[in-house]
Amino acid sequence: MSNGLYQGKFFDHFGGIKDTRQEGKVWHRLTDILFIVVCGIICGYDEWDLIHEWASAPMSQKWLNKYIALANGLPSLSTIKRGFGILDSNEFSTCFIEWMKDSLELPDKDVVSLDGKTLRGSKDSAKETKALHMVSALCHSHGLVIGQTKTDEKSNEITAIPELLDQLFIEGCIVTIDAMGLQKKIVKKIVHENKADYVINLKGNQETLRQEVEEYFKELEQTGELENIQRQSAHKNANIFGGNKGIQVHSTLDKGHGRIEKRTYFYATDLTWMVDAKRDWEKLTGIGMVVREVEYTANLDKKTKETAYYVGSVNNVTDFAKAARTHWGIESMHWSMDVVFGDDRNQTRAGVAAQNLATVKRMVFNTLKNETSIHPKKSKNKKRIVAATDTSYRDVLINLNLKER
Repeated sequence: MSNGLYQGKFFDHFGGIKDTRQEGKVWHRLTDILFIVVCGIICGYDEWDLIHEWASAPMSQKWLNKYIALANGLPSLSTIKRGFGILDSNEFSTCFIEWMKDSLELPDKDVVSLDGKTLRGSKDSAKETKALHMVSALCHSHGLVIGQTKTDEKSNEITAIPELLDQLFIEGCIVTIDAMGLQKKIVKKIVHENKADYVINLKGNQETLRQEVEEYFKELEQTGELENIQRQSAHKNANIFGGNKGIQVHSTLDKGHGRIEKRTYFYATDLTWMVDAKRDWEKLTGIGMVVREVEYTANLDKKTKETAYYVGSVNNVTDFAKAARTHWGIESMHWSMDVVFGDDRNQTRAGVAAQNLATVKRMVFNTLKNETSIHPKKSKNKKRIVAATDTSYRDVLINLNLKER
């Protein structure tokens, strides 16, 4: 395409999206509609009518014409909505995932967290339509979403997680999932097909296994063995193995926001006594316990203590602690999707439009997160304000190559 139209990173990855509309009745390219929506969201507009209002402004149209032809003028609001309703969500999601594969090189033992989020505004009680539930994968080395897929409800995460794993290239990484994802088939897929490791929280859905692990650590606690290992670790300032039991311990201390938080990670790798579990769970190498103790500087009498249990295929406490600690990052991403991009407020409900819009917002999340050279200290919200008013900065975001960090 001449005159620089349809050129750049965005069009390299999404310019070939298939248009299933009837030829001869199409006035506006599907790529144009997608580009307009992506740019509108980059500039801080998360609802269809606001995106269209932004695009309708003369200055916006002048800027858009640098990238797309708009031969028949600006698409109407209804045309934009309709375009997102016919956009093949699987193809669009695959394009996004392939873009991330091409753009990012994940380091060895990178933690990749999988977790789901319900888009509450997508529920339509009148039509008895359930809210859309998206399962996302976040790599912690870059803090970016590397893939997502949808389910119709939270209970279907068990079927959605394998579908997402099928699309990810995460060899050598450590996968973390909430307890719901602790399923034999999922663990087997991570180890054999993804060639990755796992650290997964233990809760009620695997009650027998959880009780075994909890009772094991409680017995060591009652005999004073855990305290002894901790004391040795503190004295030598290192991770310590607990004799023949192959237990390592690692501690962290964080201060800030009015509290002091201590986390103690225990990881046992001598599992000869867990005959059934080692047979049932692929590459089960260790079991872990995390004790989280919090003191509040404003009220020294207020203290909290939480204990969580895990299974994993990693072989040392350092990797276990890193995986268990960083899993919260995907919750932070979900918070950002709500606060910055209005995920829960948006009431897009028609067809696949809600899923496609959610994918665009995760694309924009990555773009804003990855821009660290011009405004490295600005929040995502502030970067969006700059993008809305500074077309040169908007150009940078549109053409951002994630390889250039």
